[in-house]
Amino acid sequence: MAYTSIIPVHRLDNALDYTMDEEKCSRSPVESSLERAVDEALNQDKSEQDLFQSAIGCTLESAFADMCAVKKMWHKEKGVQGFHLVQSFAAGEVTPELAHQIGLEFAEQLLGGKFQVVVSTHLNTGHIHNHLVWNSVSMENGRKYRSNEKSYVAQIRRISDELCRKHQLSVIDTAKSERVARPYAQWLAEQNGKPTWKTPIQQDVDAAIAVSLTWKQFLRMLEQRGYTFRFNRKYATLKPPGRDYTVRFKALGGQYTPEAIQRRILYPKPPTPAGKRTSPARSFRLRTGGQRFRRLTGLRALYFSYLYKVGALRRKPRYQSYAVREDIRKLDRRIEQADFIFKNHIEDRGQLAAIRQKAENEIAMLLKQRQKLYRCEPGSPEIAVLTGKLKELRRTAKLCRNIEAHSIEIERRLQADRHELQKQEELKQAKNDRSHDMKR
Repeated sequence: MAYTSIIPVHRLDNALDYTMDEEKCSRSPVESSLERAVDEALNQDKSEQDLFQSAIGCTLESAFADMCAVKKMWHKEKGVQGFHLVQSFAAGEVTPELAHQIGLEFAEQLLGGKFQVVVSTHLNTGHIHNHLVWNSVSMENGRKYRSNEKSYVAQIRRISDELCRKHQLSVIDTAKSERVARPYAQWLAEQNGKPTWKTPIQQDVDAAIAVSLTWKQFLRMLEQRGYTFRFNRKYATLKPPGRDYTVRFKALGGQYTPEAIQRRILYPKPPTPAGKRTSPARSFRLRTGGQRFRRLTGLRALYFSYLYKVGALRRKPRYQSYAVREDIRKLDRRIEQADFIFKNHIEDRGQLAAIRQKAENEIAMLLKQRQKLYRCEPGSPEIAVLTGKLKELRRTAKLCRNIEAHSIEIERRLQADRHELQKQEELKQAKNDRSHDMKR
């Protein structure tokens, strides 16, 4: 059984990072079996694949840069940047090797070699699943890939089902599966009770409902937080502050349509948390090396300020703006980045680039060593040692690249946060001034 879902991607780098996460794509030693160990011992010439990642039309190491180069060449750098497809298999139905093979065959048939694509098989959950991320712009003719529900049923579902039958796997045969599903990452986050992109919007809507007596008052409360609305269309929409996209009210859930919101205002009930119950952000201690917080500068000061704003540090701010709360679902990643920055005493992006460059140089050297061992001594235990070192160095290089990109995003969010809080203070002061004038 293969279950597919597809979503347009506006941040191609994030989609590729998630797809190519080596911890998700590598075979853990715990997952090894006696049968596999015996097979390996009997067939020393056959090298086992431990990392299930492939690229078509680009390289794994520079997939994002390669895709951007094609966009630039055809002058199509705006709009949807790519597409992210998840192909999930029933637990125990496929091996990692077969799943990856199906993913590659799927990519070849769907895209016909016209679009750059990364295929990654994730082994970190109870069921093996493929992630395919491809460029929205064709490297052959510069045309954009078009995705809609019709093409999903006519192409994606059809190709996936044919491949499943070819490899003697079960096929979903229900009318319900004809509909485009939620992205796998979003579904998984909701199942685990973690925040999604909806959560900060739902929280703002819930807060506005709680202090409103009328629909107009509700809209005014959201406007004060920077939201705008459009009701002169088939589906009513709202636009979060600082965002360039709109969201349908109905996309937030059944309790967030205009009709449901009006009912909630008229017949108030105890507030329901947005989505499933979310765990509060865990607090942690920054490893500052004995340095006082007031002396922090550069990237360390930036990450400290950010983690304080989202509530990861012990003292929590009274109000978290949308710009900051939108990023809470990435908190674990930001904490990891902060720990790395403080541990290595990194002040600026120049130091960060130097650490990344050193790691990349060592990766290149170790790859040559490992390749030589594969040719001359395929059974050498040194191969496993080098693989372990490479994994750690790749993690360091990737962490440096992410910090470089994400620190810029954090600066933008904190600036938006300051702007939003300033606006609220100005509105509050204006209200107090009006109240004072009326009393005279």
